[in-house]
Amino acid sequence: MSAGPLVLDGGMSNELEAQGHDLSGALWSARLLRDDPGAIAAVHRAYFAAGAQVAITASYQATYEGFARLGISRAETTALLRRSVRLAREAAENTAGTAWVAASVGPYGAMLADGSEYRGGYGLTVAELTRFHRPRLEALAEAAPDVFAVETIPDLREAEAVLNALDGLGIPAWLSYSIRGTTTSAGQPLTEAFALARSSDAVVATGVNCAPAADTAPALALNTALPGVVYPNGGGVWDPATRSWRGAQDEIADLAPSWLRAGAVLVGGCCRVGPAEIKELTDRLAAATSDR
Repeated sequence: MSAGPLVLDGGMSNELEAQGHDLSGALWSARLLRDDPGAIAAVHRAYFAAGAQVAITASYQATYEGFARLGISRAETTALLRRSVRLAREAAENTAGTAWVAASVGPYGAMLADGSEYRGGYGLTVAELTRFHRPRLEALAEAAPDVFAVETIPDLREAEAVLNALDGLGIPAWLSYSIRGTTTSAGQPLTEAFALARSSDAVVATGVNCAPAADTAPALALNTALPGVVYPNGGGVWDPATRSWRGAQDEIADLAPSWLRAGAVLVGGCCRVGPAEIKELTDRLAAATSDR
């Protein structure tokens, strides 16, 4: 890992919506991998311009099952998954300084598009979840990202499945959980979740994302297993019925020093965090690092 913290980008969907794109469908931002890849590329460039050092691909909700429901073939889905990495890579190659590409691997619940990534407990076995995740991971791996961003994982059963699916792919990963206070979204202790991450040689960092900003530092402090990753939401509560956020936004940059004290080496923002917030976070991290 880097000697200092690496800055991740912010939310893909909120920035696409700010550009005027309708993301109300079940595929969310993944739809634009086929319909308007240039819009996704523009978001990656905007985050790099704001100071981000890691671009997370638009593959969070891109799955074989989800695309198949819209009549998209398996071969085209594979091509779209690879495209997600290529779009981020092209933006990275035109950026001065450190520029990584992290291939987003969202949970099974993201494919359901019903908020299940904040609950877990899908009623599937570890073996079934492994079979769901492995083909997508293989397709993304073929596009050679620098790292997998296994993100918003709500429970230990799915975490175990993704760790199984990562085996033998030869690409490092971070594993971050969706949480409720100091437990996973499914209610398991985060100490167990972080310990599970340590059991895989592929995992280089673990932590939390897509969580209320105020919960992130206390949660991250429980991680004694690996370097930390943290990228919270920008405030409010997600309403899966209306597919929208309710409530005010947070100033996530204020938490940067507490994340560093808790061992974070990868820091950024998730939903409702845009380039302006990433620029502020970058400046705050630079100041906090210089004071250490």
